[in-house]
Amino acid sequence: MKLNKLPPITAVQSSLRAAVAAGAAAGIAKVLQFEYPIHALMGAVLVLELSPRRTRELAVQRLLGTLLGAGIGALLSYPLPSGPLAIGIGILTAMLLSYMLGIPGAAKVAGYVSGIVVMAYGSTPWLHAYRRTTETVLGIGMAVAVSFVPKLLGVDLPSDAEEK
Repeated sequence: MKLNKLPPITAVQSSLRAAVAAGAAAGIAKVLQFEYPIHALMGAVLVLELSPRRTRELAVQRLLGTLLGAGIGALLSYPLPSGPLAIGIGILTAMLLSYMLGIPGAAKVAGYVSGIVVMAYGSTPWLHAYRRTTETVLGIGMAVAVSFVPKLLGVDLPSDAEEK
């Protein structure tokens, strides 16, 4: 693979926002002694959109997706043994339910959280779901916080037209 040009400024801005939000989320999670700070990091990256405005608009749906995914993951932990099949069923169920409930912006996060909850819940699926929810919500919060930082170089995106 040959690199012969610089990425567009929107790619740089998006990458920088993701790096700052994820790094801050992981750092705060470590300070708060969360069990798995990586989920805060992943939550931040998952919810960031190229448009800061869009990140903020979808924040509530992503929070609902986190709660939905945690609940589905915990519920499925009872009838299904942890493993690839349970992960797949958890993701499928959480994502489809997000769409059926009319919150499509929640689907990716719901699937992600459900998958990690059914993957390794131990003997306490609801406690595991609560902890993954807390970590993911921290990541979402950091993504939203970073979305308020002014954009670099004044590059406007179509979905940001009303922000000025």
